[in-house]
Amino acid sequence: MRKTRSLEQWRSIIEAQQSSDLTTTEYCQQNTLSKTTFYAAKNKLKALPGNFVRSKITKQPDVIKPQQPITLTVGKVKVSLPSTTPATYLSQLLREFA
Repeated sequence: MRKTRSLEQWRSIIEAQQSSDLTTTEYCQQNTLSKTTFYAAKNKLKALPGNFVRSKITKQPDVIKPQQPITLTVGKVKVSLPSTTPATYLSQLLREFA
């Protein structure tokens, strides 16, 4: 027998799926929901003005710290190079200073 749900009921169902660790397929199977109907309700809710679908961060982003420049000091001469300077260039430069 087909069950009719209100948009508020679908909103609760969609939020419950998003807060679970289940995929949409797994959630629908465990709750005897039609995946097609689930996605149709989700799209209908998205289309409503002023609505949004809650998201959850599943992986923390890696924080990239800026690299310090390479600084060479020979006598009174100080050379500052970006940290991305190729090793071959640094090798040639150091040979010139020697």
